[in-house]
Amino acid sequence: MASPTDNQKYEDFLVEVLQAVADSNGDPQVVYPLLQANLDKVDWPLAEALRNFAPYRLAAATPEEAQATATNIFDFSKLIQQFPLGHREINLEMAITGYEIALSVLTREAFPFEWARAQNNRGVVYLDRILGSKAENIEMAIAGCKAALEVWTRAAFPQYWASAQNNLGIAYQNRIRGSKAENIELAIAYYNAALEVHTRKAFPGNWAIVKNGIGNAYNYRILGSKAENIEQAIACFQAALEVLTRAAFPQYWASAQNNLGIAYRNRIRGDKAENIELAIASYQAALEVRTRTAFPDDWATTQIGLAAVYSDRIRGEKAENIELAIACFQAALAVYTRQAFPENWAMVQNGMGLAYWNRIRGEKAENIEQAIASYQATLEVRTRTAFPDDWATTQH
Repeated sequence: MASPTDNQKYEDFLVEVLQAVADSNGDPQVVYPLLQANLDKVDWPLAEALRNFAPYRLAAATPEEAQATATNIFDFSKLIQQFPLGHREINLEMAITGYEIALSVLTREAFPFEWARAQNNRGVVYLDRILGSKAENIEMAIAGCKAALEVWTRAAFPQYWASAQNNLGIAYQNRIRGSKAENIELAIAYYNAALEVHTRKAFPGNWAIVKNGIGNAYNYRILGSKAENIEQAIACFQAALEVLTRAAFPQYWASAQNNLGIAYRNRIRGDKAENIELAIASYQAALEVRTRTAFPDDWATTQIGLAAVYSDRIRGEKAENIELAIACFQAALAVYTRQAFPENWAMVQNGMGLAYWNRIRGEKAENIEQAIASYQATLEVRTRTAFPDDWATTQH
């Protein structure tokens, strides 16, 4: 627990940051160096200072001062939401807190556009949120984006309307509650709505990002022909990559490459061996940008995909492919720890179990013991109550 002296230190730093935000109009080139120089203070006590100190300051302010402070807190929330350093889970919690504080002043009645923007942005944070229930976070994201659309109509704010439609596409694609098949259909519908405004001619970057999202939805689509869905996904990713070049959009380029790897891995049409090689090439391309240092979560995700395709690989030496798969799984576990990412950790453990079961090198008896240990570790998270389908798969 922080002492009164420590509390004052964090409050003073919060005031300094908000002043920098105000003076620079939320310029990250001004605010980010300040945060980086005080990285030891970008921690839970700062989040607590924001939650406690800001409302107190707003209560004592004139309406004009309260609006200015709420706007600065909103801008700080946008910045901390994207801040690449520190603890990601803490940064996102501060962003949520900041948007909630801003919404207490920037009401729909008095500031409809700003209210809608805060609702949408808070929704996006809930999509990325690490803490709390994943299912509930996605429901909060959906609620925020839908609230924004009460103000951001297509007629009045077409670009913002399209942005919220895209965010709803992401949310429904990842939704846990409700029918999975229906959620994916809704995601595709929202993405297609966004493309009504974000055309390739008018907004090529946005168009390509949405195309990447649609491709991802088709990767996991349940309704329709599986083979045709995957072909649709590949076509979307390839179209997106015509605009999302590595030079211009490195992160989105890597995302599209990763998604293309998934599509080629699952592809039904064409030569299976060739599809797997194309998947490996796409994943390896993604890792050129998705380094462990710069994007640890994305790096680990791509390592898991690469492990899966090495496990299925037809070309090359089988024994070596399995060793490569195990190495990729072990790499992913460096980021996906049980404490920080329990579901991902369990998924990797399950994959490791299969890899050790099929392993050719080493002593067979020891490999099987390793497989059993990995599966048993998986079941510590994949319980029958929490994840019945996954629990049954691992038991099998």
